[in-house]
Amino acid sequence: MRITLAQLDPVVGDIDGNTERIDETLRLCRSDKPDLVVFPELFLTGYPPRDLLERKSFIDRSYRAVKDIMEISAGFPDTAVLFGAPRRTGKETGRGLYNSALLVKDGELLFTQHKSLLPMYDVFDEVRYFDPAPSTGVAALGNNTLGISICEDAWNDPLLFPGRFYTFDPQAELADKGADIFINISASPFHAGKECVRFEIFRNHAKKHSVPFVIVNQVGGNDELIFDGRSMCLDAKGDPIVVLPAFEEAIVTVDTNIPGVPGSYRPLDEVVSIHRALVLGLRDYVKKCGFSKAIVSLSGGIDSAVVCCLAVEALGPENVIAATMPGPYSSAGSVNDSVALAENLGIKMLEIPVTGIYDTYTDALGNLVDREKEANVTLENIQARIRGNIIMALSNEYGCLVLSTGNKSEMAVGYCTLYGDMSGGLAVISDVPKTTVYKLAQEINRVRPVIPEAIISKPPSAELRPGQTDQDFLPPYEILDGILEAYIDEMDSPAEIVAKGFDKETVEWVVRQVDRNEYKRRQAATGLKVTPKAFGSGRRMPIAAKYYSD
Repeated sequence: MRITLAQLDPVVGDIDGNTERIDETLRLCRSDKPDLVVFPELFLTGYPPRDLLERKSFIDRSYRAVKDIMEISAGFPDTAVLFGAPRRTGKETGRGLYNSALLVKDGELLFTQHKSLLPMYDVFDEVRYFDPAPSTGVAALGNNTLGISICEDAWNDPLLFPGRFYTFDPQAELADKGADIFINISASPFHAGKECVRFEIFRNHAKKHSVPFVIVNQVGGNDELIFDGRSMCLDAKGDPIVVLPAFEEAIVTVDTNIPGVPGSYRPLDEVVSIHRALVLGLRDYVKKCGFSKAIVSLSGGIDSAVVCCLAVEALGPENVIAATMPGPYSSAGSVNDSVALAENLGIKMLEIPVTGIYDTYTDALGNLVDREKEANVTLENIQARIRGNIIMALSNEYGCLVLSTGNKSEMAVGYCTLYGDMSGGLAVISDVPKTTVYKLAQEINRVRPVIPEAIISKPPSAELRPGQTDQDFLPPYEILDGILEAYIDEMDSPAEIVAKGFDKETVEWVVRQVDRNEYKRRQAATGLKVTPKAFGSGRRMPIAAKYYSD
């Protein structure tokens, strides 16, 4: 069978625009003479549509669009179309909707398969909206029998997941019912390391059942989620016939009868994948939210430098503005380094000194603040909040989206200021540990040395008091990030983390800081997810709680 894999970037809620993409794709691949064109999960609505699914008018519009697509398909009589859309169950009980795959050909709806396995972990919340499929069937198309599944339906292989969430294996049932081609439509979000797991899952299904497997995964960024694509077609031995590129749209037609090439699958380097994910997520967030420009506050540190570089790569230098706001404790080197970075990137640079504003601010407070105290957090936060106010004013004036620059390590332990450096519309690297920020800087400079070496080599500092460095307050980042990964990503207890070789007192301090700063993270800008467990919708911890694990 000749199948076109349409790895595209839908816009959530833009049912008309997504319908047009289907029409455009059919016209584009007509010369390839495909028997079937496959689009991702819930492509018609974009994924995830979240509570839009609870609007009757939204579902009504999707039904009208399905009819439009049926009419479109009549213009391509030799080609079937498979795409994802919500469908009503027609039942009085339950959520009332299915997450469905619709097979359309020559003006008719030939077959519908609903999603069986509805994930309820991490960022997924599908039981909130959908009911599981009451049954699983196969679809006849030409001389082939298609076993159609939707994303999670293929993620229940007992050989790869001994501690499974589900008792039912849809892929095995499709094989038992005679499927001779597996097709999975997906909206599988990216995180570092997931690409290899995903490939092994589909490869294992193909090998286990001796059935070619076609996977079409969404690409693009929607809110905090980034979709990497990497759609593929595997032969009956699990060898790749074709693997589509990561983090970009692609439309490729493949013949499922040709043999794959053993050992040809090459996953991206982890840092490279994070870099490309952040650029894509940033670009789509800005564009889909109706902005065209972004502004970054440059401190002379590595975090803001990396964010600025990502913004330029995503939006172009003409659409990025930088602002440096030297205060009473800013070093001349930091200002010079920021200016050098902006010049290397070819972006507009604004310099706005804030020392005078800070003096006026503290004078107004008078003796309410102890100015003689060696480390006064109040005075430090005042500086950060002045900068936050100015950057938001510039956002209004220039119509730019503010990109905040805090990393995951800082956000985890609360080493950030509410309404100060946390101000912004998108927290670009809030899911990137500090140690990985340094790796990103090296990756950015590998192509062209745009980040001055002084920014990379200097001890990190907020520069809010004389001689300050991050390690005055925090453990060394190599240690901090190891503890955070164990506590946040792996859900280890403090005792289990100590057993891995970390100092008990340090572990207990880090854990307390993570727990007590939940309120602060809840008020942060949306952050792009690139690790298995990001702060945000996938980590739902209470704020007003008293609990300490031992």
